[in-house]
Order: sequence, then C-alpha cells, then structure tokens
Amino acid sequence: MNSLFASTARGLEELLKTELENLGATQCQVVQGGVHFEGDAHLLYQSLMWSRLASRILLPLSECNVYSDLDLYLGVQAINWPEIFGPDATFAVHFSGLNDTIRNSQYGAMKVKDAIVDAFTRKNLPRPNVDREQPDLRINVWLNKDVASIAIDLSGEGLHQRGYRDRTGQAPIKENLAAAIVMRSGWQPGTPLLDPMCGSGTLLIEAAMIATDRAPGLHRTRWGFNGWAQHDESVWKSVKTEAQLRARRGLSEYPSRFYGSDNDARVIERARTNARRAGLDTLITFSTSDVASLRNPLPEGPHGTVISNPPYGERLESEPALIALHSILGRIMKSQFGGWNLSLFSASPELLSCLQLRADRQFKAKNGPLDCVQKNYQLAENTSGAQPAQLAEDYANRLRKNIKKLDKWARQEGIECYRLYDADLPEYNVAVDRYADWVVIQEYAPPKTVDPAKARQRLFDIIAATLSVLNLPTNKLVLKTRERQKGSSQYQKMGEKGEFMEVREYNARLWVNLTDYLDTGLFLDHRIARRMLGQMSKGKDFLNLFSYTGSASVHAGLGGANSTTTVDMSRTYLEWAERNLRLNGLSGRAHRLIHADCLTWLRESTEQFDLIFIDPPTFSNSKRMEESFDVQRDHLALMTDLKRLLKRGGTIMFSNNKRGFKLDHDGMAALGLQAQEITQKTLSPDFARNRQIHNCWLVTHAGKE
Repeated sequence: MNSLFASTARGLEELLKTELENLGATQCQVVQGGVHFEGDAHLLYQSLMWSRLASRILLPLSECNVYSDLDLYLGVQAINWPEIFGPDATFAVHFSGLNDTIRNSQYGAMKVKDAIVDAFTRKNLPRPNVDREQPDLRINVWLNKDVASIAIDLSGEGLHQRGYRDRTGQAPIKENLAAAIVMRSGWQPGTPLLDPMCGSGTLLIEAAMIATDRAPGLHRTRWGFNGWAQHDESVWKSVKTEAQLRARRGLSEYPSRFYGSDNDARVIERARTNARRAGLDTLITFSTSDVASLRNPLPEGPHGTVISNPPYGERLESEPALIALHSILGRIMKSQFGGWNLSLFSASPELLSCLQLRADRQFKAKNGPLDCVQKNYQLAENTSGAQPAQLAEDYANRLRKNIKKLDKWARQEGIECYRLYDADLPEYNVAVDRYADWVVIQEYAPPKTVDPAKARQRLFDIIAATLSVLNLPTNKLVLKTRERQKGSSQYQKMGEKGEFMEVREYNARLWVNLTDYLDTGLFLDHRIARRMLGQMSKGKDFLNLFSYTGSASVHAGLGGANSTTTVDMSRTYLEWAERNLRLNGLSGRAHRLIHADCLTWLRESTEQFDLIFIDPPTFSNSKRMEESFDVQRDHLALMTDLKRLLKRGGTIMFSNNKRGFKLDHDGMAALGLQAQEITQKTLSPDFARNRQIHNCWLVTHAGKE
C-alpha cells in the first residue's frame, strides 16, 4: 500500500475525500488544502487519471526536523534517491515554507538539490541534471515550522491542466474548481445544463466529461511519474485503456443537452475549440448572445440547471454594468426558467443579492486568492411573465416623480445638465445628475454607524433602480463616492480616461469630464448665477477668480463682455477653461487666462474691472497658496482687495458654499461696500430641496453714482 496525499483548492477538501473514497481510497484524512489517503498501485494511477478535484497527487517519502540548514541537507540525503529516480532523469525542486533557519525558499531548494545530487555522486553514480521547466521528476518539500515534509509529485503539471484548454477567457477558473462547481450545483447528468456567460466553456466541458464518464486525465500527455523509478507501466496502461473504453461508451450513449452563450464571439470560438479538443464538441451548443436576450432553449421541458461564474470585476470594469447584469439575469430566471435550478459562483455576494432570489444552499471555496461563494436557487414553477418586485421602490418612485417635473422644465430652459435627485429620502443618500444622455450617481459616504455591507447593498439597489427607471444603458452611468470636501480637494484626480463630452447650458457650449475627477467641470447649482453674469456683462470688463473651468467666463463672453480675465492656480483647469472659451468662439487678447494663486494675484494686481465673479473655496491650505484661507474668517480681507479692483459703479458677485455662512454687514459698510443677498434668485428647481447649496450676494460701492 502507498501512503499518498492529494492537494486541492481550499474549501474542496471534503468533496475530494468523497471522490477518493469512491475511487477505492482508504484511510482518508482531511487536512487544510488536501486529503491524506492510502491505496495500492492501481488506486495510485486511478487517482491520477480520475480525480476531477485534486490539484496534485504526491507520494510522501520522509520527514525531518530542521533546526539548521545542515539538518535539511542530511534529512534529504538520508533518502535513497537512486531508488527513486535514475541519474539519466532530470529533476526539479519545489520548496515552500520558511522558518528561523531557512528564510528564503530559493536557498531551501538549493540545499535540497545539493543533497540529492550528492546522494548520487557519493555512490559513484553520474550526477543528475536539473530542469526547472519540464523535469522528469518533481520533488516537493514543504517546511512547516521545524518539520520538512519531502514528497515526489506524481502529477507533473497540475492536474487541473486537462489538456483541452488552449487559451482561457479574461477571468478563468481552473478546471478542478469548475468540476467542483458542477458537482455542487445540483445538476443531474441527463438533464439540460446551460451557462449564459460561458467564457471559454470550462464549466460545460467539465460537466460533459462527468456526464459521459470521461476521465479528466485522458488528454494529458506528460505525467510526473514518468521519471519515477518505481513507475509500473503495465498498471498504468490498464488504467488508461479502461478510461478510453469508458469514454467511448459514454459519448455514444449520451444525448446532447449542453448549451453555452457569451456576448464575445471570439470567446465563443475559443470555447468551441476547447470542446473539440476535449472530444465533446458534438454535445455542446455554443452561441453568441447577451444575457439580456437569454431564452429557455427547452421551454416545453425537461427542466434543467443554469450554471455560471458571472463576472465580478475581472471581465467588466463598470460596477453599474455588473449590477445591471445580475438584475437582468434575476428577472430572466424568474420569467423564463420556472422549475429549473440556478447555481452561481461569485466573489461578490452583494452582486448575487441583485438577483432578488433566495438561495436554498450555498458553499464556500477559494478561487486563487479570492474568497468565493456558490449559491444554488430553486426557481419556482409557473413564473412565466411574472414581474419581479422593484428594487428600492421608494427611491424609484421619487425618481420617476422628479423626472416628470424636471425633464420638461430643462427642455424649456435649454439646459442638458441638471440634478434629478438630491438625497430626497434619508435612506437613499445620493445625488443623481443628468449630463445629456449620461447620468452620474454621487454616493455620499455613509456615517460610520451604518453597516458597510448594508450601505453597499443599498447603493446596488439604487443603481439597479436608476438604470431601470431611466431605461439607461449601463455604459452611460457613472458612479462616484464623495465625502465633505475641503478647499481644493474637489480637484482630486480619479482617472486618466480623458473622455470629454460637450453639453449645452442656455446659449453656452461647455466641455465636461464625468470620469477623471471628483467633480465634472461644471457646478450645476451655479447655473442661474452664470446666466445672470451673462446678462450683466454687455460692454463690461469681466474678472473670474477661482475660475475652475471658466464656465462663468464663457457666459460673460457670450453676453457681450468687452474682455474676460480668468484666474486659477490649476494649470489643468485653466487649459480646460481655454477649451471652453474656444468652443464658443471666444479667443484672442480679449480673453485672458492667468495661472496664479488668486489671493496673491488680487493683492498685487493694479487692474480694474466692471464685473467680478468670485466663488472661493470654503477653506484651503493648498501648498501652492502662500497661506491658509477660510471664507468666514477672511471674507472682509478678500473684499478689501476686491474693492480696489472694482470700478466705480461696478458689481461683484460673491458666492460660496459654506453652510451657515454669515456676511459681516457692518464690516462691509465700514469698507464702503453694500451687499444684496440674491441666494434665492440663483437657486433653480432641481436644487429646491437644498436651499443651502450655496450663498450669493451682489456687492457694490455703497455710495455708487
């Protein structure tokens, strides 16, 4: 009898134990990452040929205590290596684990290699060669604390490499994990199996191999036992011959009831190639189609199983797209597949909750480093045409109500960018903004008292409901998370896509960027203030301080200003402002752009202007500014400098976003300035719920003529 060890992915150990026992293994003992078992030579080769779940089959040779590198060397050399493999066979050492003595796996592997080579040379035998790429024999050493376990790997390459898969999709799962998913799905051979996001077809091919009694090792050409001196070729041939006979018989007897689809035609062609290499292409029908167009291939029965490893980040970049995908899949399962089973394997339980289905069973497993869950659902009979409950129903109803009111208003106003929803309901704390045919959802970071999982699920519900209510393509929705901003933090860069789109605001054309920055380049709440500036600008010299992307300068220019001067300390936003001006035919010496710290420029400038717009940050301590700025503390000092630049009879529009801001009227009067608050006049219907979104005043000389 041989004492053997089968390794496998974490979470599959008990399933592997059952499989080995069914093959005839005895003394099976589950440990983390595998199963110890015993069996004769026939069982040894059976486990290599037939285990669908094992990653490797190892033959343990010895253990030794390792308190020094010499202990490791002597412990390995004590094994009679010439009995294990001949000097004409190549070998490689795989060493894993560290302790206080062996602190580097490469060093550990080198000591093992030296001990093996010396075991040959001391017996006056030729020195065997190392081949790290394709050795005849692979030696595994695992160091756990102070004990080294030495074994030979009878598999060679990992057993998940069946030999049929040439190339994989972008988010592949290993074949042995795919087999486990099939085994746990509840699917019964003989019943239909469908994978609507099949990728390279691995789940379906593994299922077809199970159904047709095809051994997973049948297509492999290299084995780790080929260099093993005690390899019994006659026993191996008998195991292989039996597997070939069973495969031929299984294929001839099995009906074709496997269906796979994917929205990528190239991936589907790869799946067809893999099925052909596995000898199962006649059993599996592949097609190119999107999940949204999925239909039951056997509407009259019999019932079967839908199985899939849907994307959870690797194959789709857009979170809204993933949420929509799962929501659509849930609706189709309810309406098209009543009486079927559904089994999904995912690294995102939150996404699975978008199905709006209750799982009957679930299993945990690792997919590489990812913690994953497999959930099985029994789909109720007679659900054809049933409509699922609306996700986030209160939110969806409020969004519909707002759209009905605001869309008509926006068309009449001639604007394409406006707020559709502004945290109307406390439990759905987001802002939803429309930019032409795009939508941006801004999630306000929830309080620390809110369970993060619950907050994330609520966000998923919001996204799914928004897509549904607006009938919006998933690639037209952008998701952002924001906290309360201080100073210049609204300029925080988030990406590098550089995707700008043109939008209209009254008679202005403006560039926005929905993805690269926390803000988009257009503060929607200042829309009416910008229009007022345009109406006030005819024949005036206009100054725009803290100008951001220059949209106020565009309105002033289109309103007939003699000149515009646009000042900001961000070169990026000044370049953006220049693009906005050019888009509207505003260029040349009459439209200056100045790269400077606005406060320093204000103190040093000797120019004068008829109309000044200033919308400073609430607070800033930017390294590019000479000192910190607080709008409440410093607004009188700001007005002192502004008055010097303001022509007699001129006007300052002063705006800020500080909640609870109090203008110092006495201080303003002492400066000879008069302020008229116009906040309510600058608020539009889409910000009706948020009366404190900004504060705004018109400031003039107190004794103006």
